[in-house]
Amino acid sequence: MKKVVLITGASSGIGEATAILMKEAGYVVYGAARRIERMQTLYQKGIRVIEMDVTKDTSMVAGVNTIIENEGRIDILVNNAGYGSYGALEDVPMSEAKYQFEVNVFGLARLTQLVLPYMRLSKAGKIINVSSIGGSLGAPHGTWYHATKFAVEGLSDSIRMELKQFGIDVVVIKPGAILTEWSDITQKKMLKVSGETAYGNLVKKHATMLNKYDKQGSDPIVIARVIQKACEAKCPRTRYAAGRGAKFTMFARKVLSDKWLDRMLLGLMK
Repeated sequence: MKKVVLITGASSGIGEATAILMKEAGYVVYGAARRIERMQTLYQKGIRVIEMDVTKDTSMVAGVNTIIENEGRIDILVNNAGYGSYGALEDVPMSEAKYQFEVNVFGLARLTQLVLPYMRLSKAGKIINVSSIGGSLGAPHGTWYHATKFAVEGLSDSIRMELKQFGIDVVVIKPGAILTEWSDITQKKMLKVSGETAYGNLVKKHATMLNKYDKQGSDPIVIARVIQKACEAKCPRTRYAAGRGAKFTMFARKVLSDKWLDRMLLGLMK
C-alpha cells in the first residue's frame, strides 16, 4: 500500500520540490497551500492539490477530512508552510509578530493535532517539521522569526517523547541558505520596517549580506532529498541540517560561545 503524505507550503520552494520528489518515489502526495492556483505544475504531475490556510482552523480541518475520505489514512505530515518577516524588535508591530507565530508554530501544532488520531490508529507515522538553522541561533532583526523556529524545535523535542509509544517519529529539518522566495521577502520587509529607523545602518548592511549569501544558496531539491531520506529511514535521526552553510553554522553554534558567535554574525554585516 502506498504511503499517504501531506505537505504544506507546497506552492513553491521546498514544499513544491518535496511534493514532486515524493510523487516520483511512489507516494500518494497531497500538496497544500493557500494559493492553489500556483500548484498547477503539481496537479499536472498527478499530485493531489488542496487549498489550505494554516492560520484558519476550518481550512485545516477540511483539508484533513478530504484526505481521510479519499485515502483513509495519513502516514506522513510534512509541516513545511512558513513565514519570515524581519525587522528590529522595537519597530515590528505586535500584529506581525503574532502572525508569524500563527503560521510557523500554531498552524503547525494544530495540523499535527488533526493528523495524530489517524497515525495512532495505524501505530505508525512520521511528523516532519521544517525548522531552520535559525532555530538554533538568533540574528539581529530576526527576533520573531527565530523565536518561532526555536519554538518549533522545543515543540518537536517534546512531542517526540510523547509519540514514541505509538510508533510515530518526529523529525526536525534544518535548512541553511536555500534559493526560495523567503530571502527576498525578508529583505524587503526588513528594509521597509527598520531601514529608516535608529536601526537603519545595521539593517542596510544586513540586507546587503543576505542578498550576497542567499544568491549562493542551495536548490530546494537538496532539502527535498533530506526530507525523503527521513521519511524512508526505519529509525530517522531527530534532526537533519542541510543546504548551504547549514553544517558549518551548526558546528559554530556548538563550539563558539554566545559572544563569539555574535561577533561572527555581526562581522558578516560590516
